[in-house]
Formats: sequence, C-alpha cells, structure tokens
Amino acid sequence: MTAAPGAASRELRGRFDAQLAAFLTRQQAAWPASAPRVALDRLRRFVLAGGKRLRPTFCYWGWRGAGGPDCREIVAAAAALEIFHAFALIHDDIMDGSDQRRGEPSVHRFFTDLHARSAWRGDAGRYGHNAALLCGDLCAAWADEMFQHCGLPAEQTARGHRVFAAMRTEVIAGQYLDLVAGMDDGSLESALRVIRMKAARYTVTRPLQVGAALAGAGADVLTAYQEFGDPLGDAFQLRDDVLGVFGDPAVTGKSVLDDLREGKSTVLIALARRGADRDQAARLAELFGRPDLDDGGAATLRAVIVDTGALHQVERMIKERAETALAALDRAPISGAARAALAALAARAVDRRE
Repeated sequence: MTAAPGAASRELRGRFDAQLAAFLTRQQAAWPASAPRVALDRLRRFVLAGGKRLRPTFCYWGWRGAGGPDCREIVAAAAALEIFHAFALIHDDIMDGSDQRRGEPSVHRFFTDLHARSAWRGDAGRYGHNAALLCGDLCAAWADEMFQHCGLPAEQTARGHRVFAAMRTEVIAGQYLDLVAGMDDGSLESALRVIRMKAARYTVTRPLQVGAALAGAGADVLTAYQEFGDPLGDAFQLRDDVLGVFGDPAVTGKSVLDDLREGKSTVLIALARRGADRDQAARLAELFGRPDLDDGGAATLRAVIVDTGALHQVERMIKERAETALAALDRAPISGAARAALAALAARAVDRRE
C-alpha cells in the first residue's frame, strides 16, 4: 500500500503504530516473569499514546525519495526511530525536571508518584529518577533491536545503521552541549549550536539519510537531504522553543513554565538578552531560571521577549530557514512523490501549535 502525500500522515502513523505495537508485544512476552511489569506497561503507553511520528515519516520518505519501494520492512525500520526518540524524551525530561509530556506525567514523574502512592520506603524522587533512567536505557536498546531486525537484507540494514549510529552519537553530544550551554553566557551562537546538533539533524536530516542509506542512495541524495534537512530542523526547533514559552499546554501537552523555570538557553532568550534595555535585563536576571517562577512571573518574561523584538526575530528566522529548506528540496534529485510529501512535512514541522 502506497501512501499518497496528502494522506501520508494518517496512514503512515497507523502503519508505524502497528509495527511498534507488535514489537512491544514481543518484548512483553520476553520479559522475565519475576520482574514487575509496570515499566513495560508505562513504556507501551508512552510510545503509543502520543507523538507526531515525524522522524519515522522523514525516514520513510527519505527511502522513497531514493527509489525505495513501499514495503513493511521500511515501515519497521523507520518506526525504530520512534523508540529511540522515546529514549531521548525520557532522559531529556529527567535532565530538565519536566513533570509533563504529551499531556500526561513524564516518565520520572509517573514513577515518583507511584512510589508516593504506594507508601514505599526511601525517597520517591530518587526512585522516579532511577526508574525513568532504566526505561530510557531500555528504549535505546529496543530501538537498535527493532532496526536491526526490520527484515531488510543485512547489507542494506548495515548501510542504514551507520547513519543511525551517527545520529545517536550526535543527539547525545548535543544533549551534553545543551547542558554545558546552561553554564556559559547563554549566547546566541551557543544556542544555535545546540539547535543544530541536538535537534535539527536528529529530527530531519539523519532520519532522511537513514532512509536514503537503506535504499542505497549515492552521495548526491545524502547531500541534498542535508541541505534540506538542516535548515528545516533548525526551523522546527525554533518553533518548539516558541511553543515552549507561548504555546497552549492543552495543545502542546507540556507546561509553558518548564523552559523558563529551568533557565533554558534558547535562541529566544539569547535574542531577548541582546535586545533588552536596563529594566528588561533586570527582569530577565531576576525571573529567568527561578525554580519557583509562577504564572505572573512567566507573563512578565513573555512580555520582555515580545517587547525586545526577540519573538519577531525568531519568527523571521523560522520563515527564512523554511524557505531555504524548500529551495533545497526543489533542487534535490528525488522522486516527485517524495518531494511533495517532504514539502507537506516541512509545512507541518514549522506551522504548528503542538
């Protein structure tokens, strides 16, 4: 069954979810009988109950654009990226101290609350932290297993796995860079480096190249995907940062206080600092990064971000990067169906509310 570009989101999501559900069911059967199953049950819900499936979808169309046929095997290989994404989200929420993800308690918060409700001995927060770490580690291992056993010939799988491995290294290095960026001056240059390494290539470029490599694409296609994927991935993360401060939690599934309380060094904040006058700089210094920041303080910070022109500048950056990506897509030596699907995906990635 071949998905038409306009329907790709709904149809492909269903196919990805079917592969993910089947894989997770196999893992449940293999789980030791003596071990509690709450971790498995929570991971199944976390993986299947939410998410945009962008990374698997980019991987699928990276394959199709490189001449690969529609088949079950590429759907399974692409779906493995969603399990790796679950690992990244679980660990990211631990590091950021985020209590909500996809409209539900984050994994570490779920286990913290479970400990408290059960009146177990020991520290509930530590238990939640450690249980979530193990869940994230399990997802990282499962992602590799699902990818390696997708059903494609070993030679093809090995080609794609080399890019998959590079993506894993980049995203973890980017996460560390994000951690370090919180300790430095919070400069615009530092924030842009974090976006490129942690998010842009991980969200768009590498998934496209994984699919292309599985299909045996040459250097011209891999390069074209990078020229399209890097600026689009930047635009995607810039939009994510805007939604993290100005989004509707009922739509995004995440609090608009988390990034501000954490003191996350985003492009949005770097530009606000750069454009702030003395009073605005003082409000940023007083409120940004306060763990006890309330809704009133967040409203003050949002006003500073708007009044310094930072929000307008980020919106312009999103538009410019999206245009650069689409211009590169027009030049890419790929099939017309893939080009149309990727153009639609690009619009979804940047013009969104979630």
